[in-house]
Amino acid sequence: MSQSPDGTAETNPFTKPGFIISAALVAALIAALVVILLLPKGEDTAQSAPPPTSGSSSDSGAPPSSSSDDNNVSRESICGLPLTDELALATAPTSNWELVDAMAAPTDPRTFGPGITEEDGFRSCFANSPAGALYAAMNVAALGSSGSPEVVAKASDKLLVPGTGRDAAVKDAAKGVTSGDSSPIQVRGFVVKSYTPSEANLDLAFETGKGVLARISMSMRWMDGDWKVKPADDGSPYGAMSPLSDLSGFLLWSGAS
Repeated sequence: MSQSPDGTAETNPFTKPGFIISAALVAALIAALVVILLLPKGEDTAQSAPPPTSGSSSDSGAPPSSSSDDNNVSRESICGLPLTDELALATAPTSNWELVDAMAAPTDPRTFGPGITEEDGFRSCFANSPAGALYAAMNVAALGSSGSPEVVAKASDKLLVPGTGRDAAVKDAAKGVTSGDSSPIQVRGFVVKSYTPSEANLDLAFETGKGVLARISMSMRWMDGDWKVKPADDGSPYGAMSPLSDLSGFLLWSGAS
């Protein structure tokens, strides 16, 4: 956690309990990143690119190793999406995009997902593949920006791995939230850091309407025929968040300007 010039700890909006990307959080993100980027060079935590990753699509070689549990994983999705043998993403997928509230989310319901979109806008069912995990992560982020408390509560309950983190997210979502008017946050790129049919770890690069770039980490688990996010104990689906000076090292991928 960074310190402001007056010594006050800055709030990291991407690790707030729950995962609501509201107008207040957008403002907090901008303020926090501006403070970090203006710190004297020895105190600056900004990164120009993610660190080298093993098993990601940018590596030269062999696909990530599979754990023994992967042999016992049923890769069938709950909505019957097609299976592939892919274990890496060498290029960004060519995606169709839809706005979920103000955030663009990828959608290819016959290939990667979401295979199920309900009347209230809730999305689920993603393919057991690297692209499916990527689509799932991005759709969870978009659902978290939704102005509908009901959709946010449903996402907290159904799209997070059971445990302390999900319990915290469900409790937070039950308080009722709205996204409000905000400068929207949009995805700009990704890195798949590791992938097996049962686990995926990736970084997403986001940009605020003010042009501030940040990277967040998300961990995914395949269970009950769909990808779910492994949240932190406070209910946030995001892991580490850090500012970016540019998109070096990311595969560019975006559905909104």
